[in-house]
Amino acid sequence: MTPFVPASAAGAALPSGPTTLLVVAKEPVPGRVKTRLTPRFSPEEAAELAAASLADTLLTVLSLPAARRVLVLEGKPGPWLPPGIEVVPQCSGGLDERLAAAFGGCTGPALLIGMDTPQIEPPHLAAALAPDGWDRCDAWFGEAEDGGFWALGLASPDPALLRGVPMSVPETGAVQRARLLAAGLTVGELPRLRDVDTAEDAVRVAGLAPHGRFAAALGRLDRAAAR
Repeated sequence: MTPFVPASAAGAALPSGPTTLLVVAKEPVPGRVKTRLTPRFSPEEAAELAAASLADTLLTVLSLPAARRVLVLEGKPGPWLPPGIEVVPQCSGGLDERLAAAFGGCTGPALLIGMDTPQIEPPHLAAALAPDGWDRCDAWFGEAEDGGFWALGLASPDPALLRGVPMSVPETGAVQRARLLAAGLTVGELPRLRDVDTAEDAVRVAGLAPHGRFAAALGRLDRAAAR
């Protein structure tokens, strides 16, 4: 993927706000990301789609008001990383521990999203990032169609709210939401979105954001396969 400089980072000030935006991601290395996209796509093609998904996500993050924009990364940065994004390494352990540690590195409100929803646009996160977003809610929750979650925001980041939550299972979202409610938090709901796990997901999500890098990458791969 060719390096790029988004307009929001090319000499223009990035929008500011009280919230730290966290993106949790893996370096798009063939065989280590988006393995459920095979066999329709090769490991190299799946990694290309993962890189495009991550690039779209980070581009949206740059357009949002934030105190910091942080990529919590397993692996090394690549040409998909635009200027204006801090990079910190993921800790070791299960996904619950890694997400907990990401929140533990924040002071003040924090909103975490993954790399699997390249269709996100500012309106999807507008409620949480509104000027009164943290006055109305202690937490914000974005449910994924597969039963997980694509976004989680905490006014007061507490790693204990994530530790022990079973990840990557159909009940992940329900358990995480229940954990928030059991802690006495007022939970605001973000839109329910589909994330990209399978080839069918990729087609559906690309259709929701036809002008993004993810859709362009999928189109290139489909045209190459048709030759």
